[in-house]
Amino acid sequence: MLPLEGKRVLLVVGGGIAAYKALDLARALRRQGAEVRAILTKGGAEFITPLSLATLTGKPVSENLFSVEEEASIGHIRLAREADCFLVVPATADFLARAAQGRADDLATTTLLAYEGAEQSGQVLMAPAMNPSMWSHPATQGNLAALVARGVRIIPPAEGDMACGEVGQGRLAEQEVILQAVTKALTHDKLLAGRTALVTAGATRERLDDLRFISNGSSGKQGYAIAEALAQAGAKVRLVSAPTGLSAPYGTERIEVETAEEMEAACLAVSRRDLAVCAAAVSDWRPATREQGKPPRGNYGDSLALRETTDILARLGTTAEIRPSLLVGFAAETGTEQERFARAEAKRKAKNCDWILTNDISAASGVLGGDENQIALLSDSGVEVWQRAPKQAIAEALTHRIADYFSHRS
Repeated sequence: MLPLEGKRVLLVVGGGIAAYKALDLARALRRQGAEVRAILTKGGAEFITPLSLATLTGKPVSENLFSVEEEASIGHIRLAREADCFLVVPATADFLARAAQGRADDLATTTLLAYEGAEQSGQVLMAPAMNPSMWSHPATQGNLAALVARGVRIIPPAEGDMACGEVGQGRLAEQEVILQAVTKALTHDKLLAGRTALVTAGATRERLDDLRFISNGSSGKQGYAIAEALAQAGAKVRLVSAPTGLSAPYGTERIEVETAEEMEAACLAVSRRDLAVCAAAVSDWRPATREQGKPPRGNYGDSLALRETTDILARLGTTAEIRPSLLVGFAAETGTEQERFARAEAKRKAKNCDWILTNDISAASGVLGGDENQIALLSDSGVEVWQRAPKQAIAEALTHRIADYFSHRS
């Protein structure tokens, strides 16, 4: 069986010089077993012809939102409903801007709105290609962020020589990269469909007064990546988040909190979950008292009275009526590997966790606040050291491990 057999791809060809590459991509998708329908934008038609696109897709090409023949049967709705994947190649800066704004001023953007609004299981992928300065412009990056927050998957452009003579990031991703992204999007099993998950993320804040607080350097990136990966695998995810500045992962329910006490209340305010991943960096102490306003520096003197905050992970692990079937904690540690593993294992047992993920958060590791992580998974089976990888890759690996855990228990 071919990788994309039975899958229906709606290919939108944007108006850039890379449009000609969409022709070979259409043929490659069909070789993988996909059925390909195409929308040729007005700009795209400046670079390739409807005939060439129809020849390589084996289907009529749609172009005009106001075509009497097409819209007599509400063509854009039909195109949206019949597609498993909405793929834009190339996605120009203009298309990204109109898509981010929710514009519906041509057939492609109107169909995109109908596709996204259908709340179906299909995926939206966009492969941008443009001048490097246009790609790096804050407006383009802002539009990309808005699209990603809606669940659109961006296939980043590659670096290299551009048709305009400049060098930089902006070249359309290689065909193999786009094919891999489409295949992954369309064959990603809902491994955790029907499961409920609780994820905590971010660094809590404990207020000294209305301005000052005690916190730590956690960015929340790993917890957000885990929440997103679990949601993509079909789990119903509640993300309890301390302040991060990150956008809520698509498909998750985000509850925003600030303090450890608020995070605990949000975690306990839901029914028992199938699994919980406590990735938040909860402050260990809080000021014994909170001052009003912003007292002068001298009011605090040379010492500060502190009290321990609630241990949310231990509360979840040792309270039978709320303990999830699978409880995963995090242990941010420093020191030698032996010391880190020993402390993490002690925490796992004390808090009654199934798994503890520990990482080295010393300054030399670059993990705290960075985009990569290196973890070790501690369980009853022992210690398993994972390779250093982007936090999204760590999240996906953890999600597959979680799915495997439940598959052996069903």
